[in-house]
Amino acid sequence: MSNDGATPLFRVTNLRKIYRSGTTELVVLEDLSFEVAPGERLALVGESGAGKSTLMHLLGGLDRPTTGTIYYKTKDISGLGEAELADFRNQEVGFVWQIHYLLPEFTALENVMMPLLIRGRAHAEAGRAAAARLEEVGLGARAGHRAGELSGGEQQRVVLARALVGNPSVLLADEPTGNLDFRTGEMIFDLLTTLHRSHQLTSILVTHNLSFAQRCDRVLRLEGGSLASGSPENVHPEAGREYLGY
Repeated sequence: MSNDGATPLFRVTNLRKIYRSGTTELVVLEDLSFEVAPGERLALVGESGAGKSTLMHLLGGLDRPTTGTIYYKTKDISGLGEAELADFRNQEVGFVWQIHYLLPEFTALENVMMPLLIRGRAHAEAGRAAAARLEEVGLGARAGHRAGELSGGEQQRVVLARALVGNPSVLLADEPTGNLDFRTGEMIFDLLTTLHRSHQLTSILVTHNLSFAQRCDRVLRLEGGSLASGSPENVHPEAGREYLGY
């Protein structure tokens, strides 16, 4: 991945997020400024409570900053209205969470169709696109199975198919392997790598896995809501947990 002077896909400036309860304030993110280049694979690391998931919610338009701006290309998404923000989430961003949030009463195919049906696509068109994405993640033969009939790794592959069915530009993955065993986690990460390339994505990944962070283009580390940066070549296995802030 090379920026080559291209316009950043994300530009975050002086970002703060504060949660208030009565007279109490909890500062989760404090004065963050960074950019994400088109096509980049960025790893976000740091100890629990450092603000990683909050930052992902803000980048994905699921929450708004207290102060500061988040530009997606040239548009300040932090200033969009609710309808515009919903369109941004649906059309530009694919989400992958540690908990899969599949609808248990629906089949794998129906779960993957949902973003397109929300977008107003015809049922048949959404079905064809969903079937293609399930084939891509190796689950074409399981399309008619309900979520509870799938293994944890299969459920996460359905989530990947659902995230990509609308052809987003950005993939936001928050601990996508956190609930999986080592071997299945490796498989999901390898699939994320393949999909990042084949779909020409910009991917932002929250992970506690040092090996996964090393394989990304760049690592940003959150410490107590503030940002420190490193690059994969500076992340040594011997440093391990110390680097990740554990």
